[in-house]
Formats: sequence, structure tokens, C-alpha cells
Amino acid sequence: MSIQSNTGRFASGALKLAMSVMVAFALSACANYAGIHSDARTAEPQEYATQQSLPAEQGHWPAANWADQFGDAQLKALIDEALKSSPTLAQTRARIAAASAYSETAKAGTMPRVDAGYSLTRQQFSNTTFMPPPFAGSWQTENKGLLSASYDLDLWGKNREALKAAISQLQASRADAEVVKLTLTTSIARTYNQLAHLYALRDIEQQEIEKREQIERITAGRIAMGLETEVERKTAQANLATSRVALSSLDGQILTTRYQIAALLGAGPDRGLRITRPVLGAGDEVRLPDNLPADLVSRRPEIVAARWRVDAMTHDVKEAKAQFYPDINLSAAIGLDAFGFGRFLTAASRVASAGPAIHLPIFDAGELRAQLKGRYADFDSAVATYNQALVTALSEVATQLADVRSTDAQLVDAQTAQSAARQAAELALVQYKAGLTNQLTILNADVNALAADRSVANLRTDRRDQQIGLASALGGGFVDTSNADSAAARRAVASARNPSTVAAR
Repeated sequence: MSIQSNTGRFASGALKLAMSVMVAFALSACANYAGIHSDARTAEPQEYATQQSLPAEQGHWPAANWADQFGDAQLKALIDEALKSSPTLAQTRARIAAASAYSETAKAGTMPRVDAGYSLTRQQFSNTTFMPPPFAGSWQTENKGLLSASYDLDLWGKNREALKAAISQLQASRADAEVVKLTLTTSIARTYNQLAHLYALRDIEQQEIEKREQIERITAGRIAMGLETEVERKTAQANLATSRVALSSLDGQILTTRYQIAALLGAGPDRGLRITRPVLGAGDEVRLPDNLPADLVSRRPEIVAARWRVDAMTHDVKEAKAQFYPDINLSAAIGLDAFGFGRFLTAASRVASAGPAIHLPIFDAGELRAQLKGRYADFDSAVATYNQALVTALSEVATQLADVRSTDAQLVDAQTAQSAARQAAELALVQYKAGLTNQLTILNADVNALAADRSVANLRTDRRDQQIGLASALGGGFVDTSNADSAAARRAVASARNPSTVAAR
């Protein structure tokens, strides 16, 4: 009895030792992610030299209604209309809804699952298999109803990381919507500014037609007095016709620009016919806000979107690392299973099951390592996209500011030239009418005055366009109000670069 007892204990101990050896061997043979990592990092705004190009001027960040600074009620109404009815914004809202649904799916993966099912199967059993009489060779109806439950313990955070990645992608989609919104409002303001420019050029051409009609009349009178020839008459007529062609061309451009605005509104071309002449003012004084490089990362929606995608890729990396570890699922089921209907709802038909399911990757031919490498590649791409978005944003602000300052300086000289050219043209017209000069002199003076008027009109339009561009470059009134702060995102990025993060958990 004692010998048998000792033998049993020895056998039990040997079995436990064998199982321990097998488990140790399995763990040592498991797939692992050693040597797979990334050195990519998100840049900080302070790393870029901007003190001279982006000086602190105690200005204000643009508000959401930044277009109101030009004092045109119609522009405000057009932007409001576009934000309500544009198909482009409808597309972004659909993408946000899809991202939200995906995050809800990911959240469901972290929760227990309960299912219920019922099946009815009519089947003839074989006479030559394991089924004994009286069922062998007979037709039977099997009724089965089960209530099952399952839960993934998620010991290594795979499902939780997937949820965090989905939430970050949702935040990125929302920031993308703000990018589209800003692009749309900027396009409307710029196109509307171009419409104002075309009207200003039309006024100049209309005035030019009146001047050239006057020159033609004076030329006809001088021909009657024998002071000019038919050459001067034809020259005056040609110049007048040229101005009328230019006026017709501007009318066509005004019409097509109205159609362009209607398309931006998400409306038919007839909507553009109801757009009246713009009355844009000069806008507010241009001064940059303080602490611009640092605050810009939360003001530019594309930078915010890029940051959230870095955060999403960070969690994707952690999820891929968790795939290397054992996965334990708990499941249980209870129900009824019986042949026929009479015994289906009896206690004898009860069935039940419960237990864990453990999955441990040992040899997968490198699939998990390849998947992790792909996630790190996506992470590197997201970091590079973020860094490029930051560089582009700083460059755009600096470029728009430089253009504004340059245009302001040009306008001073252009207006001086315009005043002098107009005075010269008026004097030449008086002298030509008095017979003190020839037609060539007045035509040259007129061409110079026309060029000066166009130059001033172009510069004023450019100035407004640059001011619109600067407001857009500063984020157009967007402020990141998402819950996760940038410091937490940067810590998450750093943890993703450390291959020991998941292993230490």
C-alpha cells in the first residue's frame, strides 16, 4: 500500500515536471519582437528657428468669424450657407460617423458578450455509424437552444489598445473635418475677393472707355480742323474697341466666378446669379500673436489631426506587441437539446459547458513580426506626416506675413505712381484738346494711368487675399478642445518607441 502510494506520488510529480518542462519549452519557443523598434519622434515647435520670421507682436488669434473683419454681410451669409449645405462637409460628417462606429465596435471587444440561438434540424441517421437503435436509420428532428457567454480577459491590453487607437482615429477624423471646413471658408473668401477684384477692374475699364470715347471725339474735331489724319481716328477707334473687349471679358469672368462660388456653396449655378457686388473693406491690422510656434500646434487642425494619428499608431503598435502573448478567453453556455418536440422542454434535455480557451503563438513563420514591422512603418509615416505638417504650417504663416508686409510697402509707391499718372493723363487730355500736343502723347499718358490703376487694384486684392491666407495659416479660429493633452500624446509616442513597454506591463 505504501509502495503503491509512493509510486503514485512519484508519477504525479513526474507528470508535473514534464508539464513544466513543456510549458518552459513552449514559452522559450514563442514568437517575440526582439529587435523591432522605431527611432522616429515628433518634433517640437521650439526646435525651429522662428524668432525673426515670426516675431511676437501682441496680436490676436483669428476668431471663427474672421471673415467679418472685411465688413461684407454677404460674405458672412455665403460662408454660413456653405457650412450648412456643402456636400464636401457632408462627406466629412459621414467619415466621422464611420470612425465613431468603428470605435464603438472596438469598445464592444473589451466587454463580455452574450448570445442566444435556436436551431431545428431534420436529419436521417445512418444504420452503420455510432448512432444506436432506435435512432439508427430513422428520421429525427433535433431542437437545440443555447444561451452562451464569452469574455476575453485581455491580460496584455490588446483590445484596450485597439479601442484607444479607434478613439484617436475618431479624434483625427473630427480634426480632418475642421481642415475641410477651414479650406472651404478660405476658398469662398478668396473667390469672393477675386469677384471684388473683377468688379474693380471693370470699373477701371468702364472709366477707360469713357476716356477713350472722349479722345475719339476730340480726334474727330481735330480732323475736321485739319490737325489730325485718319490714322489718328483709326487709332482712337482701335483703342476704344480694345477697351470694350476687355470690359466684355471681365463681365464673362464675373459670371464664371459667381458660378464658382455657387459650386462652393453646394448649390446650382443659378444661385451664383443672385450674388451681388462685394463691398469688401481693408480688414483688421495684421499683427502676429505671441507664443506663436508653440500654440500653433493646437490651432492648426491638420497638425492636430496628424498628432492624433501618431497617437493612434502608437496604440496600434502596442496592440501588435500584445499579439505575441497568450490570449485567454472564458466561455460558458447553457441550453436545451433534444430529439423531437415533446422532450425539448424537460430537465433531461439540459446541456451546459464552461471553460477557458488559451491561445499561445509559438511558430507563425514570422507573421506577427511582419505585422509589428508594418505597424512601426505606419507609426514612422504618421510621425513624418506630423513633422511635415508642423514645418508647412510655420512656413505658411511666415510666407503670408512676409507677403502682407511686402504688399503694404508696394501699395505706398503704387498709389503715388497712380496719382502722378492720373494727373499726367488729365494734363495731356487738356493739352490735346487745346491742340498743344499730339495724340501719341495723350495715348501714352492714358496707358500709363490705366496700368497704374490696375496695379493698385491688383495690390489691394493681393493684400486681402494674403490677409485671408494668414487667417487660414493661423488656424482660422480653430482651437483643439479634445480631451487628451499634447503632453500625454507625446508620452504615449515615447512609450511606443520603447520595445519593453508592453513586456513590462
